[in-house]
Amino acid sequence: MSENRICQNCKNEFSIEADDFSFYEKMQVPPPTFCSQCRMVRRLVFRNERRLFKVNNAFTGEKIFSLYPEQSGMKVVTQDEWFGDSWDPKEYACDYDFSVNCFQQLFDLDKKVPIYGLNVRGMIQSDYCANASYLKDCYLLFNSNTSENCLYGNSVDTSRDCVDNSHIAKSERCYESFWLNNCYQCYYTIMCVDSRNMWFSRDCLDCSNCFGCTNLRKASYCIFNQQYTKEEYLNELNLNTRSGIEEANKVCMDFWKTQPNKLHQGLMNTNSNGAYVSNCKNVLDSYLVRDSEDMRYCQYMLVGGNKDCMDACVWGQKTELSYETVTCGENSYNLKFCFDCWPNVRDCEYSLHLKSSSDCFACVGLKNAQYCILNKQYTKDEYFEMVEKIKKHMDEMPYIDKKGRVYKYGEFFPIELSAFGYNNTAAKDQAPINKEEVEENNYPWIEVDRGNYDITLDGNDIPDNINDVKDSILNEVIRCTNCGYAHRIVPGELNFLRKESLPVPTICYECRHSRRIENRLRNNLYNRNCSKCDIAISTPFPPENGDIVYCEKCYQQEVI
Repeated sequence: MSENRICQNCKNEFSIEADDFSFYEKMQVPPPTFCSQCRMVRRLVFRNERRLFKVNNAFTGEKIFSLYPEQSGMKVVTQDEWFGDSWDPKEYACDYDFSVNCFQQLFDLDKKVPIYGLNVRGMIQSDYCANASYLKDCYLLFNSNTSENCLYGNSVDTSRDCVDNSHIAKSERCYESFWLNNCYQCYYTIMCVDSRNMWFSRDCLDCSNCFGCTNLRKASYCIFNQQYTKEEYLNELNLNTRSGIEEANKVCMDFWKTQPNKLHQGLMNTNSNGAYVSNCKNVLDSYLVRDSEDMRYCQYMLVGGNKDCMDACVWGQKTELSYETVTCGENSYNLKFCFDCWPNVRDCEYSLHLKSSSDCFACVGLKNAQYCILNKQYTKDEYFEMVEKIKKHMDEMPYIDKKGRVYKYGEFFPIELSAFGYNNTAAKDQAPINKEEVEENNYPWIEVDRGNYDITLDGNDIPDNINDVKDSILNEVIRCTNCGYAHRIVPGELNFLRKESLPVPTICYECRHSRRIENRLRNNLYNRNCSKCDIAISTPFPPENGDIVYCEKCYQQEVI
């Protein structure tokens, strides 16, 4: 049966369901003392997805790009050096000290063992990307895989010739869009599948040549959900100008507000809920998950084949029996309280940056290892005997943070031990708090000077029409009209905008990213009523926003 408890972080009441208890018993872990929302934020503070820093290479002293800022104290090296044979992570092995809590020993070791700076592999001419694999000719693309000629985006998978997008897959020639799958030439569009030539559209399936539309299926040549002929469609809307785009965005957003939303945002699901969950079965209370089953409280699991996981953040790719993990995946199995462990990592706990290893506890940076604790080798029998002693020690001597929160065995790492500043992590997108609140909680906050540049062009002076933009703009240092910082237009970006007849933006890519995700739903569920039949529903749409939200039955009757 379910049980209500008080979160030791936010002090709110949360429920642990009977199925949750069954999962904890299977994983042989105690139930959590933090609510699901606080657990998510705690994990996401260990995820710097898209902020790059320049640091000194710990092996050579040369300047290299890194996800870890200099203030983190990490020993950063290149990916090739880390995977090379010139060093052995077991050289940093140490005995477990029962006079010091486990978390402190683990993170002291983390500062000693070298770590790769960018978390990339198989990259071709994509030097300014991170948390990515098999990219070709990409620029400032993060958390992305197997894509080509894409710029300024995150979670862009198996796509090409796309600019300024978030969480799209199998798409081409798309711009300023979010949560697309198998789409072509979609602009300012969200949550669409198998669609082509869409402008400012939402939640459409197998549609083409639509403008400002929502909830359409197998439709073409529609404007604001009204049917037009091919000849009438999109006559003189001036979408190659910035003023035309701004006006179109305003009228389309106003129209969207008059249209119903399905209580859970996603397509082709079975017994699943949350926000942006697609092609899933029995995936509950989750966010940005694709092609998975039997999961709960999971976020950003975008590479599918995952099953039987709880409280897992980021990546996936055939991950099974994962609990309280972040950035783990690629055939991982039975991982608990781990960060950045891939590929083929099995039966490990409280470990960081492991590769192709199994049966490790509180280890850092091991490759092809087994039966290790704090990077020290044990026999099989010694290992399991020692692990039981350490778990008991974690309960008897827990880590207690500066605000009095207690971390025994069964809790993920404390936020204050993260190498990343809160302001540079995925946590700020889900739970934005200011510097004063961060410091009050003793969380890390890291600011790095963005440099001083001589501005040669104010963003407001960029021509309104793409046809009036000269090649000379590539030589300009442009002031962002939003944040005021300097940025440039790069050749690939200008070529794309000309090809798609889109205006040059006046704000920098960081502000464009913030704008793009600003209006997306967050990982919260609210109790409210269907806007049509008044039945009680649970939905990620906040009641105060005034969105029209239908239960599944009403939505299907009106839309499908």
